[in-house]
Amino acid sequence: MSIPNEKLQQILQEIGQKKAFAEQQLVIVRQQKVANSRESRMLQLTASEMESLPKETKVYEGVGKMFVCTPIPDVRKRLSSEDEKLKTELSNLKKKEDYLEKTYENSKNSIEQVLGGRTG
Repeated sequence: MSIPNEKLQQILQEIGQKKAFAEQQLVIVRQQKVANSRESRMLQLTASEMESLPKETKVYEGVGKMFVCTPIPDVRKRLSSEDEKLKTELSNLKKKEDYLEKTYENSKNSIEQVLGGRTG
């Protein structure tokens, strides 16, 4: 039993589109992971630098075009909160990356099967 050429072409086109979409999304997710990792490292560096400051040191945070004096414990709390958020987001991106890699591989294998079945 043979699949008509038009139907085969349609199947290949759909699988190809899924594969291309998964590949594009993978690139985006990997870029987001790199950006999140960089941001997390910056937060950790900032937190470690603050640890070395004396308690009476005035710390300023940028708010728009101005700087506001903020107590060190508040800044530490904010840094910790942002770091946790980034870790959660990084974990979600890892899951999304795994899913997209599987989708990409499945699409690739499906194309190979369809083409292999056609020539065999």
